[in-house]
Amino acid sequence: MKFVFALAVLFVAPVLALAQTSQPSTTVTKATEPAAPHKSPAKVRRSALKVVEEITPIDDDLSVTLTAEELEIAKHVYLGSIPCELGAAVTITASEKRPGFFLVRTKTSSFRMHPVASRTGAIRLEDPRAGAMWLQLGNKSMLMSQKLGQRLADNCTSPDQTVMAEMLKKNPAPSLLDAPAAAAK
Repeated sequence: MKFVFALAVLFVAPVLALAQTSQPSTTVTKATEPAAPHKSPAKVRRSALKVVEEITPIDDDLSVTLTAEELEIAKHVYLGSIPCELGAAVTITASEKRPGFFLVRTKTSSFRMHPVASRTGAIRLEDPRAGAMWLQLGNKSMLMSQKLGQRLADNCTSPDQTVMAEMLKKNPAPSLLDAPAAAAK
């Protein structure tokens, strides 16, 4: 019993001595004020990066230079409001500052895009910062988010694409799987 008491005194005595010698706090805090919510550093940094990206559009970024081929592709991009399926629409406007750059907008987002050469001949616009891509085919277009891995707008058709889609319905292109026509002897 004496041993337990001696141990308790050894551990408690230094704490009591420190409590007596410490200075009383002079700052008074109000208990009624709630503490300000603390934002995690990762969220602050991510939102700050987003603000910087929005302030510095890609058409102002001088590190992106377009080749002659990409400038030629830009001449074939459909401009204006393009209706899509499910009542969505995509509006494409050419940049006033730099030729070959475009502002692509949907109801909820906007992207600053530039043409990228493709092996298939499709017209392709990309916003590498936001991870978005506009793909314009002969009969339809689509807006895709590479970061999300999904289509943001699908089956978008300009008037010229609607005409092409009707032509393809009447005269479908031959399938790659069809047998070639017999050679004339």
